[in-house]
Amino acid sequence: MIMAPRLTLDDARKVLEGAEAKAKAIGVDMDVAVVDDGGHLLAFMRMDNAKVTSIDIAINKAFTAAGSRKGTHEYAAIGGAGGPAFGIHASNQGRFTIFGGGLPIFIDGKIAGGVGCSSGSAEQDREVAQAGIDRLLNSIKAG
Repeated sequence: MIMAPRLTLDDARKVLEGAEAKAKAIGVDMDVAVVDDGGHLLAFMRMDNAKVTSIDIAINKAFTAAGSRKGTHEYAAIGGAGGPAFGIHASNQGRFTIFGGGLPIFIDGKIAGGVGCSSGSAEQDREVAQAGIDRLLNSIKAG
């Protein structure tokens, strides 16, 4: 039997806190979603000036990262026309995304969930997602 870590609501809130702090530091209001290892939404935050059109994108980035166990930025090269994963964005009712800003959350080498950020550039979205993960992992270490 494989024992996998499970994110709690408190864990998801830590991810949101870390992401929000980074988004404020870079001056970009974000939509941030946290999902469990099955891609199910645990928590969502929309900062005051985040793009309304980025709500679903953030959720889908988190879903993709958790489900594929890889960052969504990794699909940019392979998900475009002619790439080996072309069309993935249209699979599973369009929930997969090839935009950067979705990262899987691994705890002790096992998938625990994903975080998706949207409203900035792909690089800003990814930075904010990583800051959320870093906050969670640091809180676990401080334990």
